[in-house]
Amino acid sequence: MGLIADILIPGKDAAGPCLALTAPISFWGGVDPRTGDIIDARHPERGRNIAGTVLALPGTIGSSSASAVLLELVHAGKAPVAILMDAPDAILLLGLVVAREMGWPTPPALRLPAAQQQALSGRRVLVSSQGAITTEAE
Repeated sequence: MGLIADILIPGKDAAGPCLALTAPISFWGGVDPRTGDIIDARHPERGRNIAGTVLALPGTIGSSSASAVLLELVHAGKAPVAILMDAPDAILLLGLVVAREMGWPTPPALRLPAAQQQALSGRRVLVSSQGAITTEAE
């Protein structure tokens, strides 16, 4: 399965297991910035960890603090290796911009429709710096 995603925040090639969330998430109060655990009691993927994954987000629940949580995840080494978003979330992406300005290794962020994200769930995914997304078996 070869897909092409729109690059929102460029980065290096990345690979990891795809954690495709089945519901939108708020990073503020939904993800523990120290561990990467999903802690929102109402989220279907509660208890899963986003660190080292290709995190596929079907949507986000807005909070002006989401960027700070993502920045903390990057700083703690608990961020995803790449983020796939159904729609750009400028607040969340700001966390990656700030992390890059701080000189920290920053995961790329790409736009990929939620309908295509679910097909990647649970598979090892390769995300190229050019926006190509493939599964390891390809």
